Order: sequence, then structure tokens, then C-alpha cells
Amino acid sequence: MIKLVASFTIKNCDYIKNGGKQMAQNKSVAFDVNGKPFNRSAMVAVLLIGTFAGVLMQTSLGTAIPTLMKDFDISFATAQQATTWFLLANGVMMPVSAFLSTRIKSKTLYNIAYALLTLGMATTAFTPADSNMWWMFLAGRIITAIAVGVTMPLMQVVMINIFPAEERGAAMGLNGIVIGLAPAIGPSLSGWILEKDHSFLGLTISNSWRTIFILPLIVIVIAFILSFFLVKNVLPTKKIKLDILSFVLAIAGFGVFLWGFTNVATDGWGDVKSVMTPIAIGLIVILVFIWRQLKMKVPFMDVSVFKNHQFTITTLAVMMTMMAMMGVEMMLPTYLQNVHGMTTLDSGLVLLPGALMMGILAPITGRAYDRIGAKRLSIVGFSILALGTLPFIFISTSTPSSFITTLYALRMFGVVMAMMPLMTMSMSVLPPNEAAHATASNNTARQVASSVVVALLTSVTQNIMNNNEPSKALQAANPLQYGSDILNASMKGFHVSFAIGFAFSIIGIILSLFMRSGRVEAYGTTNHVAIKNEKED
Repeated sequence: MIKLVASFTIKNCDYIKNGGKQMAQNKSVAFDVNGKPFNRSAMVAVLLIGTFAGVLMQTSLGTAIPTLMKDFDISFATAQQATTWFLLANGVMMPVSAFLSTRIKSKTLYNIAYALLTLGMATTAFTPADSNMWWMFLAGRIITAIAVGVTMPLMQVVMINIFPAEERGAAMGLNGIVIGLAPAIGPSLSGWILEKDHSFLGLTISNSWRTIFILPLIVIVIAFILSFFLVKNVLPTKKIKLDILSFVLAIAGFGVFLWGFTNVATDGWGDVKSVMTPIAIGLIVILVFIWRQLKMKVPFMDVSVFKNHQFTITTLAVMMTMMAMMGVEMMLPTYLQNVHGMTTLDSGLVLLPGALMMGILAPITGRAYDRIGAKRLSIVGFSILALGTLPFIFISTSTPSSFITTLYALRMFGVVMAMMPLMTMSMSVLPPNEAAHATASNNTARQVASSVVVALLTSVTQNIMNNNEPSKALQAANPLQYGSDILNASMKGFHVSFAIGFAFSIIGIILSLFMRSGRVEAYGTTNHVAIKNEKED
């Protein structure tokens, strides 16, 4: 990891302003905000490893739900709260991250975040297996999610600031390893842990659900200790006053909005109390929040970044990437388990090559952005994503798992080819001093897109399955035919969800056509961009 980071050194002298002084930043030395040199490779390695361990917690409990139900003696709906509350707490922290990174020194903020990660993971790992102590487990998950909601966007802002423009794509590619690979391998890793005891380097790894948290906890503790020595203050800060009303509006608006969408999976769109009302109230509060930010001289989260058309287009394209990815990714494990009868571990292993594809290619596509820009890469990426998704619309109950693995890997190749350049460009079209607000806006948009598509596809798929289910009378009269019809009803639901995922990739292609060509860099203001390496189409 450190060798990989070290390869992204500054090739030419680059002068940066800090407090009116000019400081040279050469290929072997980087400087913090106080003009002191630091080891950039070591710092980035600590940030990547620590944040990776935290982001892993987003999806790690999917395969552990049955085990938690048994150990805590709780229902399925109660066990699912471990994921729901994590996503909610993580989502509401996204718009808050801009204020925190502007107000608090980057080293201090990472120290606090890693301390919260340590506390959160330790709390969940050592919660007594008792239904009366479930609140403690949830508290640990919420603390962990709050910390991840800080470290993930903060890492993007740091990458933008400590790497020069010509290496920014490669740097964001490293960031993509965390954003893409960690959630993708979470279910496979947990399934592997829960299957049986394992021996590694002479140590026995228990198959307890606690191990899912203990292993990343060890990594976080190491990163926490190293952060005091290797992480430096690289972001300029300002003593801005916390606008309490904006803070409350952000937490309440995005929290209630996302909570409404998470309830769709269990309650359906028709539930006014738990779905429609929270979504409507959350949307109104978000609009009030946006209106207030536009009126404030020093906004809590500067939503005016969306006045930059290129930022808006690339952010929308990133949302389409997430929705297209989730459109298949969330349905495939259910298809493999319910239709093919696979275990959670086996279904995770079928999808593992695709997850590894994202981790391997993220730095490569980032480097490609540095050479040719985002437009061509995103068009090719969305096209590959569409081609990889189209066959899923026609899969059957007898489709070989090897075919699923190949198609899924192809899809993830398209996802990473589009997503990494798009994320880099969305940050690059704005000046560095707006990176924190741009990152907060971009991450919030991605979080909203993920929640919306999960709710949309879950409800649509379930409705189609319900409408095509055979009558209960057939179950008694002809059980074999009944079982066959149930599978066919399920397949119709899966086909529609895959078709929606395909539609998102087509929209992504269309959005990409409106992007500027070449590598885009910002100079001075959000409305002034320069095009590098390539002429306009």
C-alpha cells in the first residue's frame, strides 16, 4: 500500500500559498499548513487503511443477521436495525462533514474519528448476547457510523489538497479502493468468518459474529495510534461559528428523509405513517435547509457549488453509477440464495471477483483520468456497465453461476471506469477551498441515491412477485407446479429490477455526453475551468 502511494509523488516543483508565504513542494517532500515537511505516503497509507476498516462496517452484517437473531433472541426486523441505523447515522453526517473539516484541524479530526471508531467497534464486539442489551449493540453501530461519516468525506478532501492537479486522478483512485472495495467484500469476508474457525499465521480466527468487529478493530487501533505521529494538518481551517439551526435542519431533514426510504422495504410505499410522511417532512426540511444556505454569508454547507454546471452533471452521473450498481448488486445475492439455493458465503464468493475488480482497477482508472479526462472514460464505463447489465434481464433459474460471476465482474469494470473519473472531475472543477463543501454535497447525493434505489427496487420487485404469485389452492393441489410458479414470479421481479439498473446506465451515458472533454481543472472561481490534454469535441 505504501509503495503504491509513494509512486504518486509530485514530478515538478509546485508552489502553494499559505499565510502569504510561498513554499516549494517537490517530489520527495510535502508540506503541511504550517510549512513543515511530512511523509505524504505514510499519512495517506494510515488514512486509507483506517478508513477502509471503518467503511467495511457498512455491509459486514448482511450475512450475520441469522446469527445475531439466534444469539440475541430477536426478530429479523429487529436484527435489521443494525444495518438501518448505521446507514441513517452515516447519511446524516455527510452534510455535517463540510463544517467539521473547515472548523477543526485535520489531524485533530482524524484523531477524534479514529477514537470514535475504536469505541464503536469495541462496543458492538463486546456487547453481551442478551436481548435486553441490544440497545448497546445499536449504540456501538451508530457511533461507528458517525465516525465513518467523518473519515470517508474527509479523506477525499485531504486527497484533493495534498496531491497536485496532474496526479489528482491517481490519488482519487486510491480513495476508490476504500469507497468501492470495502463495501463490496464486506459480505464475503463476514460469510467466510462465520462459516467455521480459521487458522492464519498460527492464530485461530473464531467463527463468532464478534470476530467481524474484532479484526477491523485491531486495524483501527493501530491506525489510531499512528495517526498521532503520521497524520498532519493539511487543510486550512477557519474559526466559523456553528449555525445551530442549519445543523438541526441538516440532521433532521436528511435523517427523516432517509429513514422514510429505509422503511419501504418492510412497510411498502402505501404506508403513510412510516414511509410517505417521513419522506415528505424530510424533503420539506431539506428544502428549507437549502434555502437557508443560499441566504447565509458563511453557509453551513455551501450548496452553491451546484451552480457549477460541470459539478452538477458529474454529481448526477455519479448518482446514476451508484443506482445502476445497486440495481443489480442488491438483488443478485437474493437471486443466488433463493433461486440457486446457495449459502450466504457461496453467493458472496460468486460476486467476489467483481469486488476485487473494483479494488484493482480503481487506481488504474484514476491514472487514466490524469491523461484523458472523465468524459471518454465515463462514456466507455457506462457503456460497459449497460452491456454487462443487459443479459441479467434475461437470466433464468438455470443460468450457471460462472456466467453470473463473469457478467458481474464486467459490470464492476464498467462501474469503476465511470465512477473514479467522475468523482475526481466533480472535485477538480472547483477550487481547493471549496473541496470540503463539494465533497459533502457529492457524498450526500450518493447516499440519497443509494437509499432511494434500494427502496425503489425492493418495492417494485416485491409488488411484481406478489402480483404473479400462484394461488394458495395450487399449493395443495399441485405442490410441484406451485413451486415452479413461485420461482417464475420471483424471476419476473428480478428481471424488472435488473431492467431498471440497465436504464440508469443508459441515463449515465446521456449525462456523460454533456461533460467537458479532457482533464478539467478549476482556477479561482467555480465558474472558471480549464481544459487540459484534449481539445473540445
